[in-house]
Amino acid sequence: MPQKEKESVRQFWDAVPCGTGDVSIKPGTLEYFEAISERRNKLEPFIADYARFEKWVGKRVLEVGCGAGSDLLRFARAGARVAGMDLSPRSAALAKSRLCLYNCQGGVLIADAEQLPFKNRSFDLVYSWGVLHHTPDTEQAIKEIYRVTSPGGEICIMLYHRHSLVSLQMYLRYGLFVFKPLRSLKDILASHHESPGTKAYTVTEARQMFSAFRDVKIKVCLTPYDLRYRRDGYLPSWVGNFIPKRLGWFIIIMGRKSSQEVKVKCLEYAAL
Repeated sequence: MPQKEKESVRQFWDAVPCGTGDVSIKPGTLEYFEAISERRNKLEPFIADYARFEKWVGKRVLEVGCGAGSDLLRFARAGARVAGMDLSPRSAALAKSRLCLYNCQGGVLIADAEQLPFKNRSFDLVYSWGVLHHTPDTEQAIKEIYRVTSPGGEICIMLYHRHSLVSLQMYLRYGLFVFKPLRSLKDILASHHESPGTKAYTVTEARQMFSAFRDVKIKVCLTPYDLRYRRDGYLPSWVGNFIPKRLGWFIIIMGRKSSQEVKVKCLEYAAL
């Protein structure tokens, strides 16, 4: 069943790579990629606050689920040594051609987040923005992220938040308003929000899933998606000033892998 679910997810994002659905320009052109970036920056300008692109100059950065390569390109242009992967072949191809078009170095692979094709302790930062809730076994994907993160390395992950305005909107539309008040939010999100099987988590669940990491900081972020009243219609941003931030659609998790392994190795060398 998980493999069947993954194939459904792959087909969904192959049909419409993330962030490209409202862009009608010819795919693969400079104008196409610029339009994608413009839309992403307009809707999620706060990404840079968490990704901190300039921090990773010369560092090894992996993006799990790079989509069409918007953030991967920003890491590369800031001077990071980037690698990207995506389950969707079309998304991976777009990301790869995007790096080439902008004369940036980096590798992009078609791969499964639950079985990352990288060696242990390979990356100084593992970044994944709105991806892990789409794979059937999210916990396994997090274990893989832990495995490939270097000792002392960092993570920046965004997951969807169950206790949010977006979830409430989904429940009203696909539950209450269609006379199915007992329909679970889990079923509604899995059936109607983006790729099949999409999940959303509570802050407590997110903290538990990332408990292997150290110095974990979790923040709930209010987004334009919480203020959307139709597919392409958003309330003015000032409306968000009257909404509790804890009802935001994004949970952002930042943390680091313990450097204890490095210390142990240093002690071993000293003993020699």
